[in-house]
Amino acid sequence: MQNGLYVALSAQVALEKRLNTIADNVANSSTVGYRATGVKFEDVVSGLGQKSVSFTSSGDTFLSTQHGGMTQTGNPFDFAIRGDAWFGIDTPAGIVMTRDGRFTLTPEGQMVTLEGHPVLDAGGAPIQLDPRNGPPEASPDGTLRQDGRLVASLGLYEFNPGSNFVRYGNSGVVPPTAPLPVVDRIEVGVAQGFIEESNVNPVKEMTKLIMVQRAFENTAALMRQTEASFSDAIKTLGSK
Repeated sequence: MQNGLYVALSAQVALEKRLNTIADNVANSSTVGYRATGVKFEDVVSGLGQKSVSFTSSGDTFLSTQHGGMTQTGNPFDFAIRGDAWFGIDTPAGIVMTRDGRFTLTPEGQMVTLEGHPVLDAGGAPIQLDPRNGPPEASPDGTLRQDGRLVASLGLYEFNPGSNFVRYGNSGVVPPTAPLPVVDRIEVGVAQGFIEESNVNPVKEMTKLIMVQRAFENTAALMRQTEASFSDAIKTLGSK
């Protein structure tokens, strides 16, 4: 009987984590460059043979690899990535990966994010442009030109976020190891004047949210019933 309580409790812990993850995805369904968070669970078995009990692990989060839709903005400082790669930005937390390509130019000519973080080139250095020559023209491979001259190149990186990754802001991810610049991959590039929308399907996530809430309530009801049965058993044994 106690095992039933422990199993139900482990299920509630897992459902709570799933609930929080789905709620976070719904909240960021309109966040540019956001990649949805998923959770995977495993069975944890205690004991051997017929006495074994299967519990639910607390779950590990993972980052969705599905691409979001591309929206044309016409802004020359907006960039969307084609293929599996990330922009690199310099933040107080170190180098952060992001798919949010909404950039701007400082009066000194440094390309930065809307939050003011420097955008990095493939070598990990901040991108510096000439503010007198206006917006750059980007080639599909990410090279930037002003007045027809090559002046910089947008850094495109690849990395493995791993499980239980760490986010920075809304769409940024802190890489667990040093990211690697993408080279010689024709399927990876940038589209100037576009942004990548969130890859979250809000209708699908809301459906999941309702299902998880119901499962959580059912598990809570089961725990109450088990506790009542346990209490009745103690009263019965105590009266003898």
